[in-house]
Amino acid sequence: METADEARNQGSSVSILEKNPKVVFVLGGPGSGKGTQCTNIAKLFGYTHLSAGDLLRAESESDSENGIMIKNVMKEGKIVPSEVTVKLLQQSMWKIGKDKFFIDGFPCNDENRAAFENVTGIEPAFVLYFDCPVEEMERRLLNRNQAREDDKIETIKKRFKVFLESNPPVISYYGEKGKVRKIDAARSIDQVFESVKTIFEAQD
Repeated sequence: METADEARNQGSSVSILEKNPKVVFVLGGPGSGKGTQCTNIAKLFGYTHLSAGDLLRAESESDSENGIMIKNVMKEGKIVPSEVTVKLLQQSMWKIGKDKFFIDGFPCNDENRAAFENVTGIEPAFVLYFDCPVEEMERRLLNRNQAREDDKIETIKKRFKVFLESNPPVISYYGEKGKVRKIDAARSIDQVFESVKTIFEAQD
């Protein structure tokens, strides 16, 4: 017999597919500035900004078994299991009910990518990739005043290692489909914003 959770998840999938939402994956290393740019562009072009990291951090604050697991995984700078992240994204898209989404910081690896497409039936319109040297990303993270657990130097180095090992296959996969839009993210916020804006003006 179908459980309540399974029914709810199935319903959310149907609702999402009926909306046929436009999804843009926003990728880049920790500290590449993708979150800041998503906030700016979302306001300008009417997208809803979903941060995989923010959803996971919020869930990790709960006392549930899932929350404790997420907190421990993130503390190690590792990637949370695909089914957990996809479920959180799916539920958020269903609740919000809009038809244009940025998904920031996801998919982290090829397994994430396949899980999202298989579960939701959605393929991204394109992928916005923030290309930034590791040295610059590290400098930015260490200067942030958020006091986040995953912004400590030991965790930062683990996050970089995971990103550099896991993200290239995703970029390669979508690159072969002609869906990657690469941005030089080492520049100032305003310069990067102008480049991102040009991409979205060409798409919409």
